[in-house]
Amino acid sequence: MNAEFRTELIDILVRECYFEREVTLSSGKKSDYYLDCRRAIFLPRAAFLIGELMFELATASGVDQIGGMAVAAIPVTDAIISAAYRHGVDLRGFFVRKETKAHGMQQRIEGAFRPGLKTAVLDDAITTGGSTLDALACVRQAGANVIAALTVVDRDEGGGDALRREGLKFNWIVTGDEIRAAARARA
Repeated sequence: MNAEFRTELIDILVRECYFEREVTLSSGKKSDYYLDCRRAIFLPRAAFLIGELMFELATASGVDQIGGMAVAAIPVTDAIISAAYRHGVDLRGFFVRKETKAHGMQQRIEGAFRPGLKTAVLDDAITTGGSTLDALACVRQAGANVIAALTVVDRDEGGGDALRREGLKFNWIVTGDEIRAAARARA
């Protein structure tokens, strides 16, 4: 992994996304810190860095398509497929809706999804892995050969283990502990 890009991304995540206070996470777990990765992914430099670093993880995993649950996975997927284009790699992207759309094509999976392809499910941050497991179940049911799970931040609170139990390779750019340490070093 590109060490300079990773260090720069950690700095951005600390500056833009890290908050020390009690919060309830989407998993329902309580935490004394919060990472709002979307605050970074919508900044041009951070989107570039996330795209490049996640692209490295995707290509190392040997996948042909990537995606995850709306909303968090959408900008991450966009950043990765943009990086793939810059590197001349044909990588497809998709996202999974929480519910099947009631109009139009009435799909739950949107984008360039194709059954049978080697697939990675992803998220911006993983705690217990609940959203990623939901996406996994949906794309497996639709015929994807899911072999990997990727995330920008692994909070290391059980999500990686849950994804490994599903037979997936699990990789991340940075851990929550690394971001906390960087934030405290900055204070």
